[in-house]
Amino acid sequence: MLILRNILILLWRIWFYVMIGIPIIILFPVLLILTSREQWYPQFFIVARFWAKVVLFGSGFIPKVKNEDKVDIHKSYMFVANHTSMADIMLMLYSVKNPFVFVGKKELAKIPLFGFFYKRTCILVDRNSQKSRKEVFDRAQARLHDGTSICIFPEGGVPDDESVILDEFKDGAFRLAIDHQIPIVPLTFLDNKKRFSYTFFSGSPGKMRAFVHKEILTKGLTQEHKKGLNITTRNVILDKLQSNQF
Repeated sequence: MLILRNILILLWRIWFYVMIGIPIIILFPVLLILTSREQWYPQFFIVARFWAKVVLFGSGFIPKVKNEDKVDIHKSYMFVANHTSMADIMLMLYSVKNPFVFVGKKELAKIPLFGFFYKRTCILVDRNSQKSRKEVFDRAQARLHDGTSICIFPEGGVPDDESVILDEFKDGAFRLAIDHQIPIVPLTFLDNKKRFSYTFFSGSPGKMRAFVHKEILTKGLTQEHKKGLNITTRNVILDKLQSNQF
C-alpha cells in the first residue's frame, strides 16, 4: 500500500507542476507583453491571480480565505506570511487583491517557464550578497512609490526541519515598512505544510485556509522599533498557527 500511495503522490505532484506550466504556455504572449513595462504590472497581477486559481483548484486544493478586517484596495501594504510550501505563492495571490510584488530568493528563477516571469516581475534577493540586499531595498522603494504593495516571507526560506512551526523572522520586511510608513498585514497559512510541503512523498488535495489579520500600523515608528515590530508580527502568526482556529 505504501508503494501505491507514493506512486499516486508522485503522479499528483507532477500534475501540480503541469498545472503551473500549462496556463503560462497558453498565456505566454500576453504575459510577455504585460511584463515588458512596469506600468503594466497591475494588469499582469490580474492575470497572475487567475493563474494562481487555476493551479490551486486544478491541483485539488480548496482555498478558504477569512479577513479579520477590511484591506483597503487603494493602499500600499507590506504583506507577510509563514512559508512552508511552494503553494504559498499561489495562495498569497489568491488571498490578496492589492497588486503586490514578491521579494523572493533568486533560486526560484531557475524553474522552467515560471522562473522566466518570476525574475521579470519579482524583486530577487541573493541572501549571501550585501550588494543584492541593498538593491532589493532600492527596487522595493521604487515599487512602493508607484503604489504597489510588497510581499515578503520573513522567515527567509523554508526550514529544513518540518517540526518547526514558525522560524525566526528576518528584519527586512519591517525595515522597509517603517521606512515607508506603510501598514503590515500578516497572513497565516494554516494548511500549506500539510497539503504540499517540500517533503516530496507527502501531501494531499484538500482545503487550504488563509487567515488575513488586522493591519499593524507603522506610522510614527523608527528603526529603533524594528525588532519589536518583528516580534509582534511573528507572534500574531504563531498564535494563529498554534490555535489552528479559522
